[in-house]
Amino acid sequence: MMDFSLSTDQLDLRSGLTALLADHSTPERVRAAEPLGFDPALWAVLGDFGFPHLAGAREATPAGLADLAVAARAAGAALASAPLVETLVATRLLDRLGRADLTGLVTFAPRPAAAGVARTAPWAAVADRVLAWHDGRLVASVPGAGVDAPKQTLAGLALGHVDLAGATVLASGADAAEAFADALADWRVLTAATLAGVGAAGLRLGVDYARTRHQFGRPIGSFQALAHQLADAAALVDGAELLVLEAAWAGDTGSGRRRGLAAMAVAFAGRAARRATDRSLHAHGGYGYTMEYDIQLYFRRAKALDLLGGGERAAVDAVVDLALHDIDDADEGRG
Repeated sequence: MMDFSLSTDQLDLRSGLTALLADHSTPERVRAAEPLGFDPALWAVLGDFGFPHLAGAREATPAGLADLAVAARAAGAALASAPLVETLVATRLLDRLGRADLTGLVTFAPRPAAAGVARTAPWAAVADRVLAWHDGRLVASVPGAGVDAPKQTLAGLALGHVDLAGATVLASGADAAEAFADALADWRVLTAATLAGVGAAGLRLGVDYARTRHQFGRPIGSFQALAHQLADAAALVDGAELLVLEAAWAGDTGSGRRRGLAAMAVAFAGRAARRATDRSLHAHGGYGYTMEYDIQLYFRRAKALDLLGGGERAAVDAVVDLALHDIDDADEGRG
């Protein structure tokens, strides 16, 4: 049986980052960063902590995907208004391509571009460059490329539609396709970890509220209908966290299942975070729908992150495609 217990270094990373985010990613700071969703001061603090460079080959011992998943979960729990996941993915991708010379804030677009535009690219509104898959090539947008930032989004992630005219071609052909597929798997694992953090922290708000809010002389958390809903959501979040750790382990070990597990993780974590924040919001009653309560921040972030890569349906389709590919390979082997 696999043991996904965190190592001492991972526990230290989680503890240090959680403490840092408790000071620099408060609900007040998250609100202040909206609607764009980017907190430059927080990003500077994360840079001092070592992000995103700790994922790069320039480090003596670059952090593995499991280490980065620990960081992504902490960032999700704090609703960090900074491009942690996408810059970590971009750093790993540039290392694979031997292009560490691309500097600045470089982000990653999980959806293939179309008609010369990387659409709804996370953090593109504040990035220096965006890495994207376009017409069978991996490209990097030119610095200062035109970005059309949506005026209002479900949750602040500094989204943008990026013009790829004049983009630098980083790789093409089969090797480029493999590199993008691995980067997309990295993104799915780390986004799943973020969603697990969002779900766990959002659910905690609902549980705490259910303990302190009284009706008919009793805490509302003592009513079975609500208690069962919160318990079911907690089980989903716990399952998502385990699946994230398995997917991260597969990525670190180069398992042939790594891409399938990554797609499974983001699909399941998206469902778990949506359910957890939804149940928590309902536990708050009508207050949950008001902007003054923090639960709506988690509810919106869970939904936005789940939709960012195409939603649960896209992730499930990816799992099916990978499973069919494995069956075809097995049939060819027998033939």
